[in-house]
Amino acid sequence: MQAAPRLRALQRHLGSSEGRGMEPTSSPLTTHVLDTAWGLPAQGLCLCLSRLEDHGRQWTELRKSYTDSDGRCPGLLPPGPMKAGTYKLSFDTEGYWKKRGQESFYPYVEVVFTITDETHRFHVPLLLSPWSYTTYRGS
Repeated sequence: MQAAPRLRALQRHLGSSEGRGMEPTSSPLTTHVLDTAWGLPAQGLCLCLSRLEDHGRQWTELRKSYTDSDGRCPGLLPPGPMKAGTYKLSFDTEGYWKKRGQESFYPYVEVVFTITDETHRFHVPLLLSPWSYTTYRGS
């Protein structure tokens, strides 16, 4: 597979407004995982959402799920405001790459972030390859 077609597929996918999951009745937190090695959504990647509780001493798992065929994980939280606090999205990248017969460097990726404004919506994308990853606060 050539790099240029993979890049175009990834650019088309990132620019797509389909299934953004940001409608008013959707979860206040969304994620989207893209496999940049193949230029495709990362389907079937296991992830966990946790919140820091007990005065910053204990992570409480809120939801465990898998990305869909579009690399998204709908319904991470019920519709409505998010409780202010510190959250963590843990992505099982080792499991994802092993299913594809691919060696990888990072066994998991943890993205920790703080919510201070409960009225906002939050999107946390993950761009993933066997040897690197990138994340950012999306819209």
